[in-house]
Amino acid sequence: MTKDLMMSGVMRPDESGLPSWLHAAIRHGGADADDTLAASRALRRAMSITGKPRQAAVLVLFGGSADADPAGAGGLPADADVLLTQRASTMRQHRGQVAFPGGAQDPGDDGPIGTALREAAEETGLDPAGVQPFAMLPKLFVPPSKFDVTPVLGYWRAPTPVGVVDPGETERVVRVRLTELLDPAHRFMVRGSLGYQSPAFQVDGMLVWGLTGGILAGIIKTAGWERDWDRGDVRDLESSLAAVGMTL
Repeated sequence: MTKDLMMSGVMRPDESGLPSWLHAAIRHGGADADDTLAASRALRRAMSITGKPRQAAVLVLFGGSADADPAGAGGLPADADVLLTQRASTMRQHRGQVAFPGGAQDPGDDGPIGTALREAAEETGLDPAGVQPFAMLPKLFVPPSKFDVTPVLGYWRAPTPVGVVDPGETERVVRVRLTELLDPAHRFMVRGSLGYQSPAFQVDGMLVWGLTGGILAGIIKTAGWERDWDRGDVRDLESSLAAVGMTL
């Protein structure tokens, strides 16, 4: 791994040869732009006094042409996508939720990047050799599992086939086009029974919300890919999940 540099709270492992349309995704701190993630960090600080959080990492993996599209917002090419998984409905925690591939740190991992790449390979079957990690965003606390999660941003320089490896852990592995996520008709806010609000995306029969929705919303905003959408459209979380056949 190349030497990490800290800039605006974002660790940058390797940006050499990175497509220009991804540069802005980390220029101002990436996911820091989203209020939901700021709230998660506040929760992390409040919860840390009760015990040391466990370490985890997720891989936020973008694929698509290396050439920017002058017609696309922020140079986003039409074929740009992001890799998402849907957890098995039988899982004890976060069952059925849409997430980035990732999980808990193992003792032999080479830091968060090693964790993210290993977990992504185990969950989706991708070849880590084709992934260029280019940034690590600040850690985010996940209260239910008490994980401190490091989002690792990567560019899929040499994509390989992916799919469900362990049906007991993952139900779906999907490459979602960013143009679908950016469609204003697919964006809204969800509010849980305790008042928690999260950016949400309804795509490909899935509801992307919570930490995953917040990370995506922050990156999209920072990168300049965002299209105007109705932020006043706030929907009930349970109803929104039911609409795509999911439950809490």
